[in-house]
Amino acid sequence: MTRRILTTMLAVTTLAVALFGVPLALGVRRLYYNEAVVRLEREAAEAGIAVPTSLGDTRDPVELPVPAGGIRLALYGADGAKIAGQGPDRADAAVAGALSGDVRQGGEPGSLVVAVPLSGDERVFAAIRASVARRVVDARVHRAWLAMAALAAGALGTAGLLAWRQSRRLSRPVQALATAATLLGLGDFSVRAETSGVAEVDAAAGALNVTAERLGELLARERAFSADASHQLRTPLTRLRLRLETALAVPGAADGEVLQAAVADIDHLEATVEELLALARDEGPPRERLDVPSLLAEVEQRWHGTLAAAGRRLHVIADPGLAPVDASAAALRHVVDVLVANAAEHGAGTVTVRARPAADAWALDVTDEGPGPSAGDGDLFRRRSESATGRGIGLALARSLADAEGGRLVLSRPGPGPCFTLLLPAADGDTD
Repeated sequence: MTRRILTTMLAVTTLAVALFGVPLALGVRRLYYNEAVVRLEREAAEAGIAVPTSLGDTRDPVELPVPAGGIRLALYGADGAKIAGQGPDRADAAVAGALSGDVRQGGEPGSLVVAVPLSGDERVFAAIRASVARRVVDARVHRAWLAMAALAAGALGTAGLLAWRQSRRLSRPVQALATAATLLGLGDFSVRAETSGVAEVDAAAGALNVTAERLGELLARERAFSADASHQLRTPLTRLRLRLETALAVPGAADGEVLQAAVADIDHLEATVEELLALARDEGPPRERLDVPSLLAEVEQRWHGTLAAAGRRLHVIADPGLAPVDASAAALRHVVDVLVANAAEHGAGTVTVRARPAADAWALDVTDEGPGPSAGDGDLFRRRSESATGRGIGLALARSLADAEGGRLVLSRPGPGPCFTLLLPAADGDTD
């Protein structure tokens, strides 16, 4: 890119110098020749002032001045013979024209010639011829051309320097932009292109930064979905496996009931995947008036058998006077499942799920009889590494779902007998 910009600017500058310099050089040459002719005419006229009109009647020699700059003067009589000065012995074409009464310009090989008539008493009695070698004029022209060539070279050098600096100014941010794009293509979505002060490059850098940010968000969502789906599907899959293994281990068992329960578990798995996909894409199910009895009944149905198989009890309570709540039932099901699964896996004793009224809110407590988590509230709800499973994924998912519903999930009692509380604001109005 640097070479292309440098070559282009130098080519444009060279073309501009040629387009303006060549006509200017020719104009300078013509100007210097015209100045030489005017000077010859002036020198001849000034020399003629000292020539007497009685030139043919006197025998005194005429002395012509000797101008500077290599100009030669010659005086010719009316008969065309040279009287004084430097020039041909007989009148040439220019002198002959001057003797007829006109200022004439002529030339000979290597010289410029101007002849001026001298008149008196209404007659031309002589003519003065002024000449200068062309090499004298050409020397002035060549000096002017050398000065113009030096200016042209300076212009080209300046243009080259400016082109080099501009190309460096443009190529560096473009190279940085290409490097950032390469890193982005390699999967580094944290890369950001710096601003350079060039509007077009900054616009491309801004677009690249937005793309990197969006790709990073998409990848984070996909990774979060993978972790969340793994966490949320593990318990239903385990339950389904236990049902099927029990049916295989006990010949003659109620196969129809087992299959119906398995189908129900499969339906639950499909619904879980669809809900997690929708939540990962920020397309969560619409909020609606929450049916608390149905929600608690689903919790009882899903977790009673699992806890009973481990020799533990599940106690589900709904206090009277619960405020109506508008929320996504699917999101709340996942929150409650995470809390109950956490109590089942890491707690001990009876698991209690209690829905109770709170000040301008609706609260759901999930408690067990275990010692409680060792981590603090901040670390407890922080998502662990992308490869983590179990702790650090479920609670982080539950809190993010609660926040999305306008609620709050907290560890209200650390333990022993830890209690996780989900708070949701009461709905506006009291209609069902």
